[in-house]
Amino acid sequence: MEKYRFVIVGTGWRAMYYVRIAKALPDVFELCTMLSRSEEKAKRIRDEYGISCTTSEEECLSRKPDFVVVSVAKTAGAETAMHWLDKGCTVLLETPAGIDKETLLELSKREEQGQKLVVAEQYTRYPQYSALLKLVKKGIIGEVNYLNISLAHEYHGASIMRALLGINADTGFSVYSRTYTFPTAETLTRYEEIVDGRVSGKNRTVALFEFENGKTAVYEFDSEQYRSPIRRKTYKLQGIRGEIIDDHVCYLDAANHAAEAELEIESRVIETNDSNPNLRYIKEISSISFRGEVLYEPPFGLCGLSDDETAIAMLMKETAEYSKGSCNSPYPLREALLDSYMSIMMKESQEQGRIIFNK
Repeated sequence: MEKYRFVIVGTGWRAMYYVRIAKALPDVFELCTMLSRSEEKAKRIRDEYGISCTTSEEECLSRKPDFVVVSVAKTAGAETAMHWLDKGCTVLLETPAGIDKETLLELSKREEQGQKLVVAEQYTRYPQYSALLKLVKKGIIGEVNYLNISLAHEYHGASIMRALLGINADTGFSVYSRTYTFPTAETLTRYEEIVDGRVSGKNRTVALFEFENGKTAVYEFDSEQYRSPIRRKTYKLQGIRGEIIDDHVCYLDAANHAAEAELEIESRVIETNDSNPNLRYIKEISSISFRGEVLYEPPFGLCGLSDDETAIAMLMKETAEYSKGSCNSPYPLREALLDSYMSIMMKESQEQGRIIFNK
């Protein structure tokens, strides 16, 4: 099989996810090189990871990648993406698409000009969430009309919310949002475990989204939920014929009798010996089933990738195929721009203390 070739612009925490994917799937992806802002950092990357890293844009372009991953600071992401789009590259941009409305409008114009930009919104491709979406689309709980979601922040949360409720980019909505600060024990950062019991104020955002088609979502998330072992991610999804709460399904069967069942998840835990506590153990899902029907199997087989990395790998593959013209965009830009716009609207509602309407 022909490998999908890519370049990474950026050398930070998030950029290294793409490095791990390339190393785990060498028959699928070829990392041509990384682009660093400094020769010192480029040398460290070369020495530590044994991969190509350069400070030259010309060298990146000379490798003729199928797509360019832009993984830089949020404030520079859209501008950097447009820079590479103008060079004729297909770009896979780390979220968010943009942090203000003007940027979102500018990105929309780029698509109209025929440039190919994919925003790396991967959450609906997570094993558990992709299986959940398949189950919902089968109609097990009927049409879904209410969601309480505490799974991911801002634009990621908006993406999952819209997917589970079946909300498209044309549906008007309103949002009322507030942020609260609560004392919370610190447990884990990106790089280290905290065990001294320190407590600090952590923000929890709560937002009510009301859509013009009558569907409603309550969004909540706090800054500790991604890593903290004492802050669980959770959801409640209600439909006409039942509900799903954290993989437990209550529904009416074909004879309209009440029934209950669990999403059955099989997984393995891999010890990596990484010094970073976030990477020391990887839980890799091998299958997800409901009443004997398989809803998810790893698209690349068992290869030692986390849920997040597996989802990103799928986006990478589909972005490469989109670049070659063999398929449509894996996540239409209009949808990605709406995710970011919903995040911006949440913040505006918090700041203004009022309901914000989008028609």
